[in-house]
Amino acid sequence: MKRLVYCIIVLVAAACAGPKFDPAATADATQAQVSHVEPLSWWTGMKTPLQLLINGENISDYDVTIEGGKGVKVTQIHKADSPNYVFADVEVSANAAPGTYYIVFTKDGQSFKYAYQIEERAAGSAERESFTAADMIYLIMPDRFANGDPSNDSTDDTAEKADRTRLGGRHGGDIQGVIDHLDYIAELGATAIWATPFLEDNARRGSYHGYAASDYYKIDPRFGTNDLYKEYVQKAHEKGIKIIMDIVTNHCGSEHWWMKDLPFEDWVHQFPSYTGTNGKFSTHMDPNASKRDLNHHESGWFSRGMPDMNLNNPYMLKYFQQLGIWWIEFSGLDGFRVDTYPYNEKQPMADWCAAIVNEYPNFNIVGECWTGNIPQLAYWQGGNANNDGFDSHLPSIMDFPLHDAIRSGLSGQAGRGQGGRGGSISRVYDILANDFIYHDLSKMLIFPGNHDTDRIGDVVGKSAAKQKIAMAMMATMRGIPQIFAGDEMMFVSKDPRSGHPGLRVDFPGGWPGDECDWFTAEGRKEMTVNTAGEEVEKGQAADLFDYTSRLFQWRKDKEVIHSGKTLHFISRGNNYGYFRYNDTDAVFVFVNASQEPVNVPWSTYAEIAEGLKDGKDVITGEPVTITDETAVAPETVLVVEFKR
Repeated sequence: MKRLVYCIIVLVAAACAGPKFDPAATADATQAQVSHVEPLSWWTGMKTPLQLLINGENISDYDVTIEGGKGVKVTQIHKADSPNYVFADVEVSANAAPGTYYIVFTKDGQSFKYAYQIEERAAGSAERESFTAADMIYLIMPDRFANGDPSNDSTDDTAEKADRTRLGGRHGGDIQGVIDHLDYIAELGATAIWATPFLEDNARRGSYHGYAASDYYKIDPRFGTNDLYKEYVQKAHEKGIKIIMDIVTNHCGSEHWWMKDLPFEDWVHQFPSYTGTNGKFSTHMDPNASKRDLNHHESGWFSRGMPDMNLNNPYMLKYFQQLGIWWIEFSGLDGFRVDTYPYNEKQPMADWCAAIVNEYPNFNIVGECWTGNIPQLAYWQGGNANNDGFDSHLPSIMDFPLHDAIRSGLSGQAGRGQGGRGGSISRVYDILANDFIYHDLSKMLIFPGNHDTDRIGDVVGKSAAKQKIAMAMMATMRGIPQIFAGDEMMFVSKDPRSGHPGLRVDFPGGWPGDECDWFTAEGRKEMTVNTAGEEVEKGQAADLFDYTSRLFQWRKDKEVIHSGKTLHFISRGNNYGYFRYNDTDAVFVFVNASQEPVNVPWSTYAEIAEGLKDGKDVITGEPVTITDETAVAPETVLVVEFKR
């Protein structure tokens, strides 16, 4: 009762004082009446119009204006289905001054206000560069990487507490842990980090992966804070490392604060009873697909705990466009990876991509389009010549067909979507033979595995030799290479039967009290037990790390790899030969995935091999002359650079 009387007194006093009053005096009233204003802040000089989502009890009963300076004003108010929301269009003119403004809420002659920050945009922000084929991306699951701050392992405001004994529990990795090991990542040769989501995921169980956001504008407190995330980006940049944020537009978590009171009935897709997605990406481009099947694909929920966003709602689409732009501008991001891209409504997502690139013309976005069907994958890359005229405006796509072929060739098993064939690394030839279908080969993310697929170490039967082949191919093929944290040391699943939790193993040395530290050279050399607890040859981890590091450090300034063409040759055995070349340089790669030594058929490569000079083995640095008598050992790859 005392609090209520105090709030009434504050409101009356504010109304009597006129348009200029002390924000501190209205703090309690503001907190009582306004729960959320998003985006959290904005900037001068932005192309993107600002629309505020304002949430508070019966907030739609109030008139909304802005005061505090010239050039910033509310131009229109939109009411939602719920009385507890309004959407305010705000004009930030070219002459607007940065500073603190006040959103003023007025009803029946009484007012209260909410402080809102308009900041000066950083010089050159719009022209920022992004990740390209010159980069190597290192994929991290933060909860499994390193625990730099044990004090935040469990927090009062989040449901799931740390329990490292559970494969699917939270283990305590955090932003500080990544910051603490940026030197390790740089030593490996990585020039960009893609981390799975850092945003708050307040699911009661399984929250460690972060893909069920409960607040899109808040870093999960078990990872750190918004300011620490910004510091992480800055410190990575100091090491020459770019930062890619994993963003999820298709679904939120069932614990998201708005699920208790949706702004609009169609804010999320709803059915009479729970309806999951059918996962049929083909319904987006199949001229024979029924509307029912398309609707169930893009509107069905990804899982029971992940409500499906309705991007056809214009306020929802605007919300996500601003969300992406806010995180870029706030923290200094260099790129996005978009989760479950084809599960979204395709035209709104095309508009989302277009809005991001309109604000940041050089910004790269890679979409997870998980299919082994090459024409259906190519459909999603912006600029592709699709028969229906659709343009996704999505710059980059993840190359799952190549992923499947490499894994199948190295394991003898068929990958997802590959129809049961497998057994030869020469299958990669068949995949690259379809490169004519893609719009831009330089903007394809290539990878031997990620957090959603079996560990490449498991796939190759824990063979360090085959793992080296995978790393060599990643370092020399067209596109943007990505390595999952730990694959550079042949991490394997702790328990393959457990699925995702089992393959997402902790990085030894990342937790206080760990017996060994694989982040250090000495720790890698002494490693005799793998991540499954099995005995392995001493030094194996160090050898694979050094091999991978040598390749990707070499790759950094090799324009012939970044933008050169590919020439490959048909093979009759379990081997594959290809060249990357431009006008001045050539790199030759010969993969022998068989159990026997194989001679390089050099004379059959005469159309490009003739005239090559100054051959040098990329791994050893030694001069090399290749002939038809040059033998490549079993399960080995030869990488040689030449001048033309």
